[in-house]
Amino acid sequence: MTVIDDVRALIDRLAPAPICDDCVADRLGLSVRQHANHKTRELAGSNGFERRKDICSMCYGEKLVIRRLK
Repeated sequence: MTVIDDVRALIDRLAPAPICDDCVADRLGLSVRQHANHKTRELAGSNGFERRKDICSMCYGEKLVIRRLK
């Protein structure tokens, strides 16, 4: 699987709960948060993925998050 596949699978598992880039990077063991940011921006707006400022379901911080609408 590629990194984008891993990111998509994680978001799908959590749906419809939102997750921030920091938590995506942490959960998937990505070395840099920017890698998660790039992939979540790539997914945003397609196939039911939504990116907006909200509360992350993992760290409870108010951040830019991504989620899959069901």
